[in-house]
Amino acid sequence: MTTLSYDATGAAQQALELHLPVLVEDRIATRIFAKDHTLWGPDAEAESAIRLGWVEAATVSQPLVKDILELRDALKSEGVTRIVLCGMGGSSLAPEVIAGTAGVELTVLDSTDPDQVRAALADRLDGTAIVVSSKSGSTVETDSQRRVFEKAFNDAGIDARSRIIIVTDPGSPLDKASREAGYRAVFNADPNVGGRFSALTAFGLVPSGLAGVDIQAFLDEAEEAAEILNDDAPENIGLALGTALGGTSPLRNKIVIAEDGSGIVGFADWAEQLIAESTGKLGTGVLPVVAGPNSPEATIGAPDVLVVRLVAADADVELGENEVAIAGGLPTLMMVWEFATAVAGRLLGINPFDQPDVEAAKVAARGLLDAQPEPTPAAFVDGSIEVRGGDWLGDARTAEDAVKALLDTLESDSYLSVQAYFDRLSFAQLEGIRDELATVSGRPVTFGWGPRFLHSTGQFHKGGPGIGVFLQVTAASAEDLAIPERPFTFGELIAAQAAGDAQVLTDHGRPVLRLHLTDRAAGVAQLQDIIAALSARSASVTES
Repeated sequence: MTTLSYDATGAAQQALELHLPVLVEDRIATRIFAKDHTLWGPDAEAESAIRLGWVEAATVSQPLVKDILELRDALKSEGVTRIVLCGMGGSSLAPEVIAGTAGVELTVLDSTDPDQVRAALADRLDGTAIVVSSKSGSTVETDSQRRVFEKAFNDAGIDARSRIIIVTDPGSPLDKASREAGYRAVFNADPNVGGRFSALTAFGLVPSGLAGVDIQAFLDEAEEAAEILNDDAPENIGLALGTALGGTSPLRNKIVIAEDGSGIVGFADWAEQLIAESTGKLGTGVLPVVAGPNSPEATIGAPDVLVVRLVAADADVELGENEVAIAGGLPTLMMVWEFATAVAGRLLGINPFDQPDVEAAKVAARGLLDAQPEPTPAAFVDGSIEVRGGDWLGDARTAEDAVKALLDTLESDSYLSVQAYFDRLSFAQLEGIRDELATVSGRPVTFGWGPRFLHSTGQFHKGGPGIGVFLQVTAASAEDLAIPERPFTFGELIAAQAAGDAQVLTDHGRPVLRLHLTDRAAGVAQLQDIIAALSARSASVTES
């Protein structure tokens, strides 16, 4: 197993010294692995009792390996060389990290953007199979993706049933319908594992294994990690990380997770959902901030920020104040972070296994789809950007004025969330505004692609502390895409998802600036120029 190491300074070290002796004395590690559902309080017992299967997932999932590898070989013999994963949240984030770190191709379709869906359909369809992953079996994004691929296969003269693989909980609507439809394979995951804890179940293993990952070695390492974590000892790194995430005093509720040489591709994106959705509730929680090792949040030393650096096992890291460095192999770190998140939940006094506020945006989106209301009129139009916002816009007359007005609503403990509802692959360069906005605002900034982030940080936005400020970016598509046998299109679906989330955030009293790009390329360039100009002026003021 890859060497596992941990080091901490400042508030993280103080949290360890304060909480670790109690955690060891109370036998928290062994009680978690014994599935003690009483650890998170009476209100959490019912949910915890059916959500602790992740502690043994590496062992329980071993029998899946043979079936996955046999299916991979069969598909390959039929000329299938490309796997597309249709899934959201926990169903897509873990496989994306696993495949990316292993260096194998896996196309992750976790969007309802018409252009991104159309691009996935257009790429080597004759050599493609899809994995449709949905724990509940009723995820609207995943169902829509399945429908459009099924039609495309059949229209191309390919038997769609031979190219569709399902991963879902036993007895779900998708489970029943897929078996009746005669799809190529149906894999059932452990229903006692929540979606964001499902990396070592069928949800993580089926798409990764079919794409070419050595999932046997992956599970073997994870089993060893579980044995190490199942120990009531001061050396337990999972306990140590749990104290850093949930035990600082006063609570540092922005956790900057920075890739700093670990070689693990996209780990922070996976950890973002795990932590935000698990802890962001009852007005508390910790917000993961995915950033670079030299991003503003990692160096500014804000009193509400803790930096966690993902480093190589043999790295000689000199930590700054209030930082953590952790190293290990991917399967090991997945087990460690899942365990640490459960520990953090206990320290925070919340149930880490529910997500009570995720449904609100879904309900709002469904209502908008059913009603099909006219779009809210723009406050004004600036070039390729339509601007919408609240009273806090004041006398703003340009998109730059609007962004400045939004930033003016930030307080000393706030964070800024940027949410882009369009093609994350073709316009990945937009993520570059994150660091610039962190520089301008002096506050932590998250960047999420919609609707994927709704299954991740969306819970923290509504259930965590009410300190978020939101910049939503939507974009027109040159051509919409129909969803077979559904009364709405992909374009209508993603628009409703964006509007529904904005509505819920506004109802929570949070400022939401909505920028709609009437032309994608021109609008992205205009927005980049606006943020760059703000950043340059901020730097000029700082230097003077």
